[in-house]
Amino acid sequence: MKTATVYLSIFFLMIIASCQKEKSFLYEVEPVDVTQSGGSGKNNVKSTTEFISIAYTDIFATNIGTSYLQALNIVYTAFGDKKLIEDRIIRSFLNDPAAIIPASVSVSGDTTLFVVNAYKKIYNREPNEFEKYYSVQLIRNNPYMNARVIYYALMTSDEYRYY
Repeated sequence: MKTATVYLSIFFLMIIASCQKEKSFLYEVEPVDVTQSGGSGKNNVKSTTEFISIAYTDIFATNIGTSYLQALNIVYTAFGDKKLIEDRIIRSFLNDPAAIIPASVSVSGDTTLFVVNAYKKIYNREPNEFEKYYSVQLIRNNPYMNARVIYYALMTSDEYRYY
């Protein structure tokens, strides 16, 4: 009986000793303003009609027909996943034989000029040095990287959705 009392008292002492109030820490952090690099300054989202018509104009270099725009707008509005339908619209435009896209981007050609022109056409801005270097190296080191793939990557990015 005496050993049971000793064990019970040790048990209660352990419980009392283990219950401590948590220490609270205060970290004083300076506020940091996070902005997108590249100086694009784009913060207005394109409407559905703007997105479709601008994408069509960027790829076909002509205005989209009203009936075709309305049909795509209905599909876009009715579909739940907006990124998926944007992806499908861009793919459809790029796979059209009437799409006006440079035939090929070759290593021997002026890849830097292609990248600069693509950024100007798609984003309406010059690429920064990192974007230019990375894109040129990606094109030169990857034989499957063609103009359609580059246009697809640029047009399905978040930046393309803003103006």
